[in-house]
Amino acid sequence: MFELRAGDGSQFGGTLDMGNDYALTLRGTVEPGSTDGPIGFHIIGLGIDNTPTAGWRYDYRGVTSVAWPNAVAQIPCLLGTVIRVHPHGPSAPAGVTASFIAVRQPGGPGSAPAPQGEATP
Repeated sequence: MFELRAGDGSQFGGTLDMGNDYALTLRGTVEPGSTDGPIGFHIIGLGIDNTPTAGWRYDYRGVTSVAWPNAVAQIPCLLGTVIRVHPHGPSAPAGVTASFIAVRQPGGPGSAPAPQGEATP
């Protein structure tokens, strides 16, 4: 689970908790969107000393989901890709990439209350 906190200016920080003492500390930068494009971001995730993730580094790049002007109960998400920068074992080489979607959880920090009822298109 990503937990992100606003920082100074375009900076932010946080953690990625994967359970069972697997976690990364995160530091990131927001990249301004254009008039017709989404807001971007870059995150560096670093392993935590004295945990199974010590020495790990993952880089995340992505964008925010489109915010439809007349949407009902739209839930914000982050969409992007991640690359393993440092290897961490023979079956975990550097350079491996994956796509991700992070969806804001209802009732989480900075979220609106959970919607009542269902939205129809």
